[in-house]
Amino acid sequence: MGVPATSTGLIAATVSFISFSTSGVLVKPLLAAGWSPAAAVTARALAAGLVLLPFVVVSLRGRWDLLWRARWSVLGMGLAGVALTQVLYFAAIGRIPVATALLIEFLAPLILVGFTWAVSRRTPAPVVLVGSVLAVGGLVLVIGPGAIQAVDPIGLAAAFGAAIGCALYFVIAARPNDGLPPVALAGTGLLVAAPVLALIGATGLLPFTATFGDVPLLGTPAAWWVPLLIVAVVGTALAYATGITASGILGSRLASFIGLMEVVSASVLAWLLLGEELTPLQLAGGVLILGGIASVRAERPKVEVAPTPPAVASCP
Repeated sequence: MGVPATSTGLIAATVSFISFSTSGVLVKPLLAAGWSPAAAVTARALAAGLVLLPFVVVSLRGRWDLLWRARWSVLGMGLAGVALTQVLYFAAIGRIPVATALLIEFLAPLILVGFTWAVSRRTPAPVVLVGSVLAVGGLVLVIGPGAIQAVDPIGLAAAFGAAIGCALYFVIAARPNDGLPPVALAGTGLLVAAPVLALIGATGLLPFTATFGDVPLLGTPAAWWVPLLIVAVVGTALAYATGITASGILGSRLASFIGLMEVVSASVLAWLLLGEELTPLQLAGGVLILGGIASVRAERPKVEVAPTPPAVASCP
């Protein structure tokens, strides 16, 4: 018997948030060595796109027309799902605390709930509303209650923009995309994002610096390209490919709620690998986020029952 589609989606979503959560641990040595965040994320996107390129070619099997048919999804993923989200996030942390920017960016699931509510004009099911409250409460505990504070309005606007970009990532990933395989959407999206990020860096909109000496990686000196290659393969290529796969199976809303576990996984990895403190509040927050995910997953789609047609006499 094959693995049910929902189970496959949950596995893909779990692999995705764990992979994304490794980025902080791996990028931190580069930042400490003098890399700017914009330069690090540009190199990360380019390297990940190149890593996925052979898989893109194999998945398409010569069906290059799929790229043209799904061109708007590819552009949307590259420009909004990757470049816009990253640029606005780093612009935000230049003006407001990182914890605040993270808290706002990870409100993407609530944006999706609110958007669906506004478009359909149907109040979300109680389990979705309860799940939203639990997830946000857990997010606050994991990131830290101090993230909620009065800060720079431009920084807040940039962080909300990053949240919208994150929400768009899940929406684009969940679309059928005209038969384009998830790995192809991930790889081409990253290759679209990389030159855009580099161009933004060249304009001076964000600091863009890099160094090429040894960096400390988990207490051991390593060449600069080692953490960059690992984050490109694990924290970017694998993370985006599995995340897009999960969204296509589970839908944008559930996938985005599961994605909140990234902050929990990142905290656990920082505790295990970097010795950073993991507090009881953070653990409690992780439990609340899991409760929110379970609530959202418990929603059952409404089945429209067609009315029974009236009996009609048959013709002689």
